[in-house]
Amino acid sequence: MGEEKGKGTNVSLIQDEDDLEEEPGEVIESAPPLKVGEERELVSSGIKKKLLKKGISWETPEFGDEATVHYVGTLLDGTKFCSTRDNVEPVTFKLGEGQVAKGLDHGIITMKKGECALFTLPPDFGYGAEGRDGVPPDSVIQFELELLSWITVVDICKDGGIIKKIIEKGDMNERPSDLDEVLVNYQLALVDGTIVAKTLKEGIEFYVKDGHLCSALSKALITMKKGEKVKLIVQPNYAFGEKGRDAIAAYGFPDVPPNSVLNIELELVSFKSVIDVTGDSKVFKKILKEGEAALIANEGAVVTISYTARLEDGTVFEKKGVDGGQPLQFITDEEQVIPGLDRAAATMKKGERALLTISPEYGFGSDVAERDLSVVPPCSNLVYEVEMLDFIKEKAPWKLNSQEKIDAAAKKKEEGNIFFKSGKYQQAGKKYDKAVDYVSEDEPFGDDEQKLVKALRISCWLNGAACSLKLNDFQGAIKLCSKVLEFEFHNVKALYRRAQAYMETSDLVSAELDIKKALEADPNNREVKLLQNTLRQLQIESNKRDAKLFTNMLAKMSKDSSVPVKKLKVEKAEHEKGEEVLAVEMEHAADSSTPSEDRMAVDWS
Repeated sequence: MGEEKGKGTNVSLIQDEDDLEEEPGEVIESAPPLKVGEERELVSSGIKKKLLKKGISWETPEFGDEATVHYVGTLLDGTKFCSTRDNVEPVTFKLGEGQVAKGLDHGIITMKKGECALFTLPPDFGYGAEGRDGVPPDSVIQFELELLSWITVVDICKDGGIIKKIIEKGDMNERPSDLDEVLVNYQLALVDGTIVAKTLKEGIEFYVKDGHLCSALSKALITMKKGEKVKLIVQPNYAFGEKGRDAIAAYGFPDVPPNSVLNIELELVSFKSVIDVTGDSKVFKKILKEGEAALIANEGAVVTISYTARLEDGTVFEKKGVDGGQPLQFITDEEQVIPGLDRAAATMKKGERALLTISPEYGFGSDVAERDLSVVPPCSNLVYEVEMLDFIKEKAPWKLNSQEKIDAAAKKKEEGNIFFKSGKYQQAGKKYDKAVDYVSEDEPFGDDEQKLVKALRISCWLNGAACSLKLNDFQGAIKLCSKVLEFEFHNVKALYRRAQAYMETSDLVSAELDIKKALEADPNNREVKLLQNTLRQLQIESNKRDAKLFTNMLAKMSKDSSVPVKKLKVEKAEHEKGEEVLAVEMEHAADSSTPSEDRMAVDWS
């Protein structure tokens, strides 16, 4: 290319836009954003950037993206050696590959859309010792560049199997999850342009986790936002693989040959969020219509809902609040409705409409349920279309005065007692926990209220420990009993229940200490004595196991097995004698002439 003088972009026509609102600029060693006309070196690289015109937004491209630019390259004396302006059309290239000049890519990733800048590149970031047409070796060069746009390029699986080019960005921050139902449009084509699959105008719906057509679609969709349009380059292992795909004659689509690379145009039109309400895939909530604000009903709220309830075959068995009927009002977490509906309602916002899919475990179970419009057979999966009309949240403790907190705690404790008596230990435990929340140590109470508050707190901890034991949550029981013992170090119930939990976790030493403390406080407590006898039996069994283990170890260490065998016989005789003594003690405790009241029971008061 012959040398010629050129002005490139007419800088004089570029308006000074310093009067525009300041926006975040590129971060260069924590330096402030460049102002128009200001020049700065980029991260000690020797590359200098002078801002000629501000861009819009705050986003900048990254290496791997495809940038579309106009540029004019000159030597320091103004001699032009290349220009896209001469050909009118801008150029598009992949950043990070140095297709124009190595240093230019480093400059472009600091730019915003529409920005114009002048980059000065040292030889190492220009054309080096070799130079090029119109550029002598080891020349410092300049590029006056305008960033028109760029396409974000993402290697979805980090193995080159699915390359995503974002053609049009989405309009939300949320992306679909595996559980969500998506509405998409797509077109699949071979490398030669042959279309092998295409959606109808209205698109197609499917659940991401179920997959559709080929694995690339689901993998790409979970990276997309609503309204986003992309082009995918899909390798065979994420397409139809070694087998390919047969022709779809009904739609006139040809077959896909084995090991074919696909070009896919994909649009995420919308998606409906699906939530695993219970965390065990037994109750799913698909949001059909988003609710108002961010508040949800939560546990203990008084909710008003309308719904239509169906079996899987579409049979309607109940309606509330539709076709002129009265809506249903209930308190969540009170077992006033089936568990699945109860748990889902506690996650809903006012105005939200959702489709619930409920497994039998959270429905009517193995029972036959006679409802308003039909009978629900045993072990039925249920489908509820629900709308949250309104709810009143339970008042938080900080919104109540001292007396209201005490009354609320007492009420929650009583509700817990009712659940405990009916064998619903998990629900009971939650009520006791809520009761303690109302009278926690962080809440301010007067001197005359402290005694009552302390009694409530201790009673709920003890009852909660009883629930934990019933649920085999032994660590939970130990934790609650330990809280009680911080206030009353000789509380017999707390020592008794903690000893039970220690025994269940094979911590016999800690159990023995708690039992001794309990008997010091109440020497005639029948329940503690029985627990002590049970502990002794466990200790004897533990000693037997230890003796057997020790004997086996000695047998391996010594050729003369007579010594350990003799020891084992002596220990066996001692254990048998101990068992006889223990049996007499247990019989004596069980046949006491004056059986005491069960002092270890749950506090019903």
